[in-house]
Amino acid sequence: MSEIEGGCACGAVRFKISGELMGTGVCHCRSCQYGTGGGPNYVVLAPRAGFTVTKGEAKIHTSKADSGNEVGRAFCAECGTPLYTATGEGMPFLPVKVGALDDPSVFQPQIHLYMEDAQPWHLTHEGLPQFPKMPPFG
Repeated sequence: MSEIEGGCACGAVRFKISGELMGTGVCHCRSCQYGTGGGPNYVVLAPRAGFTVTKGEAKIHTSKADSGNEVGRAFCAECGTPLYTATGEGMPFLPVKVGALDDPSVFQPQIHLYMEDAQPWHLTHEGLPQFPKMPPFG
């Protein structure tokens, strides 16, 4: 796989992903709904070691996940574009917002997470696995 690049709407923050993605998905948790302004959060799972910020610095807002761990929502301090989720050091991946990718059109969701928080008007993809919370991984 070649490198994937992305960044914010104003260009102040840029990043690249090297290596194979670990998956793609849609998260319907309330925290993601706040972060997107109402809809679910579409992400690609970038290998932690393959994610690099190449320009600028994201601002990170930290809150508690349902696991009790802290999770950071990274966004551009200038334009507000959501960029990625700063997960705990033990996680092998970073969820990167599909909308922040230079070419999001090539990515298709593989899974729906936190369906217990999905709003009745959230659209889902027919035939994809759905989980009430985070499924076990590893």
